[in-house]
Amino acid sequence: MSKLGSICICFFVLLYPLYASASNSPPVVPKVWTAKNSVEFALLNSPDNRIALQRINMAGAAVERAKVGYYPSVDISALYGQTNNPMYSFGNILNQGNFTPSIDFNDPGRTDDLNLRAGVEYRLYNGGRDQAGVEAAEAGLARSHAEREVVHSRLAFEVVRSFQGIIQAQKLLEARTVSIAAIQASLEVARARFQAGDLLKADLLNLEVQESRASENLILATHRLELSRKVFLNLLGLQRSAVQIDLTQKYVQTIPSERSYALRPELDSYKRAEQVAVAKLEAAHGGKLPTVDGFASYQYDKGFVVDGNGDSWMAGVKVNYRIFDGHKTSADIAQAMAELSTVRAQLEKIELAMDLEVKQADLNYHQAVQRLEVTNKMVEQAEESARLSRTRFREGVILSSDLIDVEMRLTDALVRQSVASASISVASADLRRAMGLPQFEGMFKEGESK
Repeated sequence: MSKLGSICICFFVLLYPLYASASNSPPVVPKVWTAKNSVEFALLNSPDNRIALQRINMAGAAVERAKVGYYPSVDISALYGQTNNPMYSFGNILNQGNFTPSIDFNDPGRTDDLNLRAGVEYRLYNGGRDQAGVEAAEAGLARSHAEREVVHSRLAFEVVRSFQGIIQAQKLLEARTVSIAAIQASLEVARARFQAGDLLKADLLNLEVQESRASENLILATHRLELSRKVFLNLLGLQRSAVQIDLTQKYVQTIPSERSYALRPELDSYKRAEQVAVAKLEAAHGGKLPTVDGFASYQYDKGFVVDGNGDSWMAGVKVNYRIFDGHKTSADIAQAMAELSTVRAQLEKIELAMDLEVKQADLNYHQAVQRLEVTNKMVEQAEESARLSRTRFREGVILSSDLIDVEMRLTDALVRQSVASASISVASADLRRAMGLPQFEGMFKEGESK
């Protein structure tokens, strides 16, 4: 390789971490949030997602470590030493090809030796433990991917719910604002009628108390909206950012007619855990079988005190069978069988739980649809009743207490409508989550880059 090529490689190695860091930079924060871009941003920027990615990296490293048994072990070594020990000196003389019949075996003298050695070892068979270890590690990697999908599924749902929480809080604030505006308008009419002697002081005080209550409710609604925004930013992995919600964009989360939990990532995660447990049981059974190793080595010896040199090699096969290990293998098998039984019981339990979640989410969805229909009618009736009551109050036909009741019913209807409207979106999102579906069609899944 040329010197220029070596310099280029070194330069790339030095700059790659900077490139990798730049490529993993945080996504751009949208100026206006929609439900879809909120989910997409959260899946990329949330700390939970980064934690799941690191778990995948660790599982990938575990797979590479498990594959060590597929490769030979190669060693090289160098050793130089001097000695006058008869046994070692005589060995040096033999290795360096300097033996003569005149050598005094009891005192061959001082010798030195430069020993260069290269050796290779390869495990030919170990009862299938290496293969089982690789299968367990690969299943563990697949489970890490499935667990990341679990994180994505839960995070996406929470983002949608939080997004709808902001919308609901804004509608609640609007309802409280409309309520206090209506009370203040009626209060002006009441004061004018009181000055004209056409209204009792008690009726005027009732309206003033109602205005204070409406103001308090407005303060609470403002606080709720601010808190909803903070929760939303927290899910997105942001500390500070303007939260501008696009209320004009409508989205519909379609619900398949067949209700099933077959696509749930949690189910895949537990099935992968079962594969890990099966592989560990196979590895434990491998402890009852022998191991077979092949080995070969080459060495070169050079002497300087007594000039000489020589080389040699050695190769062979070693079989090892442990007759008794203090019941360790039996205990490992029993433990692995217990772990497999536990995982299978957990899998059965999680399937029952997911089936119940799907049924509950389906019921909540249908309830939310029916509730929205009812609240829409309730708001229409309450608005018409409030309009008529305000007119009759200005004409002095009804008391302030009657007007207050009507205004409270209208506010309650508007609040119920905002809750029902948000509930149907949350319920559909929860049903998609329970069925293992992404919150929005066409969104990238785990393992795909974006």
